[in-house]
Amino acid sequence: MEDLVKDFLRQKRFAVVGSFRDETKYAYKILVDLLKKGYEVFPVNPHLSEIKGRICYRTISDIPYSVDVVNIVTPSIVTEKILKECFQKGIRRVWLQPGAESQAAIRFCNDNGIKVIHGICVMLSLFTEEETL
Repeated sequence: MEDLVKDFLRQKRFAVVGSFRDETKYAYKILVDLLKKGYEVFPVNPHLSEIKGRICYRTISDIPYSVDVVNIVTPSIVTEKILKECFQKGIRRVWLQPGAESQAAIRFCNDNGIKVIHGICVMLSLFTEEETL
């Protein structure tokens, strides 16, 4: 898993899917942390048009750029729909935040050639990776 985390963190473009209603939401915190680390980040939420001065896309499919990693911070029932979009868009790296994963979601990734990280928070990995450099 450690090599997979390093592979994901070497990528440049992340989409973060989740709730950005306020600064206490994990999707919001992840967005801010990724931006601070220099990543290009695309927020995704069907109910917002902008967050932190960035366009907020309604769906993964609406992002007009290539995306290296999708970080999902949604209830597991929503996650499975997002994974299908990732597959259709050709995205092959997905990070399921704790609470976003389900056995069906993990199986979908494994069955469709999508590298998946689950059970580990990206925020902890960002800071752990920084300490090992």
